[in-house]
Amino acid sequence: MTAEREQLIENILAYDPKADTSMLALAYDYSKDVHKKDIRKSGEPYFMHPLAVANILAELKLDDATVATGLLHDTVEDTEATLDKINNMFGQEIRDLVDGVTKIEKLDFSTKKAKQAENFRKLLVAFTTDIRVLLVKLADRLHNMRTMEHMKASAQKRISEETLDIYAPLAARLGIHWVREELEEHAFRWLHPEAYKAVMEKLDKRHLRDHDLVAEISHIIEKILQENGIDGEVSGREKKPFSIWKKMEDKQISFEELSDIYAFRVIVPTVEDCYKILGLIHTRWPIVPGFFKDYISLPKRNDYQSIHTKVVGPRHQRVELQIRTFEMHEIAEYGIAAHALYKEQPVLDGEKISKRTDESQVSQWLRKLVDMLRDGQNSETLYEHTKMELYKDQVFCFTPKGRIIVLPYGATPIDFAYAVHTDVGNSFLGCKINGQHRPRMTQLRNGDKVEIIRSEEQTVDLKWDNWVVTGKARSAIRRAVRDTKRRQHIGWGRQILKRAFDREHKKFSDDIIIRNLSRLPQETIDDVFQDIGLGELSSEIVLNAVFRDERQPERNERKEYTRKEKGWRAFANKIGIKYKQTSLLGNQKDSISIGGATSRLPVKYASKGGAVPGDRIIGVLTPNEGITIYPIQSIPMDLLELSPELLIDVTWDIEKDSKARFPAQIEVVAINEPGTLVQIAQVISDEKGNIHTLTMLDTAPDYTRMRFELEVLDISHLLTIIRGVSGISVVNSVQRTFN
Repeated sequence: MTAEREQLIENILAYDPKADTSMLALAYDYSKDVHKKDIRKSGEPYFMHPLAVANILAELKLDDATVATGLLHDTVEDTEATLDKINNMFGQEIRDLVDGVTKIEKLDFSTKKAKQAENFRKLLVAFTTDIRVLLVKLADRLHNMRTMEHMKASAQKRISEETLDIYAPLAARLGIHWVREELEEHAFRWLHPEAYKAVMEKLDKRHLRDHDLVAEISHIIEKILQENGIDGEVSGREKKPFSIWKKMEDKQISFEELSDIYAFRVIVPTVEDCYKILGLIHTRWPIVPGFFKDYISLPKRNDYQSIHTKVVGPRHQRVELQIRTFEMHEIAEYGIAAHALYKEQPVLDGEKISKRTDESQVSQWLRKLVDMLRDGQNSETLYEHTKMELYKDQVFCFTPKGRIIVLPYGATPIDFAYAVHTDVGNSFLGCKINGQHRPRMTQLRNGDKVEIIRSEEQTVDLKWDNWVVTGKARSAIRRAVRDTKRRQHIGWGRQILKRAFDREHKKFSDDIIIRNLSRLPQETIDDVFQDIGLGELSSEIVLNAVFRDERQPERNERKEYTRKEKGWRAFANKIGIKYKQTSLLGNQKDSISIGGATSRLPVKYASKGGAVPGDRIIGVLTPNEGITIYPIQSIPMDLLELSPELLIDVTWDIEKDSKARFPAQIEVVAINEPGTLVQIAQVISDEKGNIHTLTMLDTAPDYTRMRFELEVLDISHLLTIIRGVSGISVVNSVQRTFN
């Protein structure tokens, strides 16, 4: 038995004496054999990677099947091994685990993002059946991040971004904080090498200055424990470089302005001891107001429990303290692995997990992912939803009847409404927070009592999407808006087609359309109406299909050309452009170039919201006026009733250093304080934007909603202004509008 194999098995037996050592030895030998010709980019044998993954899993104290999967996880993907061979040698359980971790390589995806999203979907499907799949995947990613120095810079950046987007937050959600911290540190190092180096240098200098401070504070806390008969443990450390850098970025402060570099952990036997030592420490040192959090009475969504507080300790140094029991510490370090759920081979789609659902918020979160998979969410939507959910902390709010609603940090009353029920969200009209009417975009805080005011006449607005942070609310809003727009397009299409029948002196009815559906590409009558309303189907085509036997399409089309086409071609020649038939979905490569104010074409911009370079745009030909430019996302629906030949595809043709300005408008909701308007105007001025018009839309005792009509250079310039305004402390929200 090799030394590495012996050491691995010895580590597993230390926490699981009943482990199947012969199976582990076989997995070790088989993986080493099939990988014997493979070499890593570093030049070392490839087998060192699965061995390292297995050791990480053993460090997490996982069962023998999971550790064996770590040894075998790359065999099917990279060698001649097959799932059938794995099944024959190691059984169905390990075969399924290996399959769950194996990446999708044979499917053909149109984009890298789609491939990444579909891989992520497979990972979700696998680990919502057996959580051990995700634990193996995290160990695999951790070792890859530890050995990134031999990869190309582009690969280092791409993998690090994915690690920060998905894997580090997944580790945090599962409560495995040491894995999360290490993943973040490696990703930080490769994504922002200069910032990483700068933070490390400053930490080294701080360490030299305060080298004995950690020991001093630890000694004081230990003495407090001893004097009060509490048998506990104390540890202290500097915070990690990534968390320090993130705080500097989020709060826009320098390293020197940070006041809480040091963190201490106090671990005691009982919950009563936690609160006792908290009182003793608060008696010894003054607290820092606003930083106390009790996650014992209200655990985090990953079942994390601890008391967090911040005090002003020796040498006037602010320090953070975490106080927890030994059992809580085990969960904080190992997360879901500490629950030993893997020993029961948990499933979330059957009976085995149901009896434990109430015990673990992690299980509840996984069940929500299963529901999304069942609902048929496409891979990219699911990927973005999960990224968004992973990053958020939580707030606890209450319904008027006292029901607790747990939401991500930054959630609004609209999120709250959809968390209660989708119908409540769809009928959201307004809200009261702690008895006071508040704007719908107000950020909720812990302990808020939220009352939702409903109206069945309310229509969901797509701009709500900018005011929510939960995946459930966002999905429901987009679905409701799609349904509403579909109904609108169906209604418009029906009206357009009815008028076309009237012009032909024909009687219009649904039955006559249904009887002739086989002559049209659409499957249902609603699809016909919708496509007409969208401008994707001409009423003339429907008339030809319905009255095919009595109409002469060629003659009618020739008359239409004579009456309409000729006139438009003459108008196009008059204003100096080449006329062509097109539609809303026209060919971009044949589009007309628009050069802004200096264009030789008679061009004007939509009066509501304008258009700026960077927007996808469409033009509408108007006799005696020229072309009106609309952003594709804001073209008024009534224009879709126009004949398709009136819509032309246009693209921007702006010189790089052009000083031409274009109209755009933003809507700002801000707290009513003296100087608020001055602050907003100053930021817009500092960013070289012009304010054309200011309109006060809605004024309440506490806030004002206002619209700024601006002149900007392009979409990047507009987004810079929006970011600047949103950073003002008195500003609640900023968004671009097309009202």
